[in-house]
Amino acid sequence: MIAKTLVEERLVACANVYEGVTSFYWWQGKIEQDQECSIICKSKESLCDSITQRVKEIHSADCPCVVFLPIEGGNKDFLKWINQETAKPTKT
Repeated sequence: MIAKTLVEERLVACANVYEGVTSFYWWQGKIEQDQECSIICKSKESLCDSITQRVKEIHSADCPCVVFLPIEGGNKDFLKWINQETAKPTKT
């Protein structure tokens, strides 16, 4: 599972998996509809490239959705925890 791998490798501190998401999207000139899952991961900006690369390596899709939203504030203790848990990313 992608979420577990990203946590195990300390690329993300936490991953929330939302299963049963219905997606509609354009692909190769036509509209597709699929049942997918979405994952929200908590990490830090410096790991964006590593996260993207790792997801592309292990995802079954040709073009997996990997996007990043900036953290503009929040619980300082939680943000500190994210930083601590992603301090030493490693591939297993």
